[in-house]
Amino acid sequence: MRKILLAAATAAALAPCAALATTGYFSHGYGMKSKATGGVGIALPQDALAAASNPAGMAWVGDRLDLGVDWFKPDRGAEITGNGFGMNGTYDGNGTASFLIPEFGYNRRLDPNFSLGVSVYGNGGMNTTYETNPFAAIGGTGEAGVDLSQLFIAPTLAWKSGDHSFGISLNLAYQRFEANGLQPFTAASSSPGNVTNQGYDSSTGYGVRIGWMGQVVPSVTLGVTYQTKTKMGKLEKYQGLFANQGEFDIPENYGAGFAWKATRELTIAGDVVRINYNDIPAVGNTADCLFAGACALGSTNGPGFGWQNTTVYKLGVTYEIDPSLMLRAGYVKLKQPIPQSQTFFNILAPGVVEDHVTLGATWKMGTGGELTAYYMHAFEKKVNGEGSIPPAFGGGEANLRMSQDSLGIAYGWKF
Repeated sequence: MRKILLAAATAAALAPCAALATTGYFSHGYGMKSKATGGVGIALPQDALAAASNPAGMAWVGDRLDLGVDWFKPDRGAEITGNGFGMNGTYDGNGTASFLIPEFGYNRRLDPNFSLGVSVYGNGGMNTTYETNPFAAIGGTGEAGVDLSQLFIAPTLAWKSGDHSFGISLNLAYQRFEANGLQPFTAASSSPGNVTNQGYDSSTGYGVRIGWMGQVVPSVTLGVTYQTKTKMGKLEKYQGLFANQGEFDIPENYGAGFAWKATRELTIAGDVVRINYNDIPAVGNTADCLFAGACALGSTNGPGFGWQNTTVYKLGVTYEIDPSLMLRAGYVKLKQPIPQSQTFFNILAPGVVEDHVTLGATWKMGTGGELTAYYMHAFEKKVNGEGSIPPAFGGGEANLRMSQDSLGIAYGWKF
């Protein structure tokens, strides 16, 4: 229990660093082993971060402690064409070039069938810094961009019953947000003084994740998981930007997975995950009513970024070279969530990557230690606007682009 309390204290210290975006603004996986294996984890628990994918997996990982850090480098930007108010140009959103994202996991068996642990991980990455403000021609001043990071501390209880396991996590969430350079949009807000350049604001909330895993035949394990919408406190400094006076909840998500031990050395696993971005007004509502003059930023059920729900497909393989070395690889695919008609607002959050590849390995050491390293590349994706900039802002199109690279390393102890 003392170690679990230490984990929570560590998580609080790491909160300002949590920022990552590969499938919208969710991570493609949690835990370096999972990230190296295409993000799979619903039916393939591998370390004490397993609860982030499926809390039932914690019943199978044993007594262990995991610490890791991810170096994340997104390349994001935008182009504006055909604009009558002088916004035309190519804009680089990489004023902040890279990020360090820590992770932490601890799990302890209470008896042969029950375990108690905690997983600490991050989402976020709606992060852009345009040193040349794309909105300068219509009144934007200084740098433009947004920064959203979300941290989860997930105490988890898991238990076995024969070849099946069940788990439940209480997701304690912290998020912080900042926006700058959005002065042209203050006149269209229900609270003009709370749209931009207010510094960081933060909020907390909680939700629940549940899961099941079952070994249906000796070589095949299946799993399912569901996470409720995480109800967050309002970001009051930005109540004039986000719908419902600063509301920014975390969407529900759910998924299913399999793991097939094809041979003694080879395991093939896959997950399908659904993320319901569209159910969060600040994220899913379109900006159409704003541009038509029929609603205001920050109003009840007001405009948002127009993100659609998305389904993420993950496939991963592990291959044991010998008892001390495990190789990993994977592929992640989704349809990016931003419609072509909604690209103008999403200059601030161009989370459009779709195809990812991952590689990694785990080396086992003496005294129960192991070292895992991985690399992820998300190929560049471009989304061209279609009717994206309204006449009130000079018309034309906003075109988005993004690619990403990530390197991670983690050390785990089995005790």
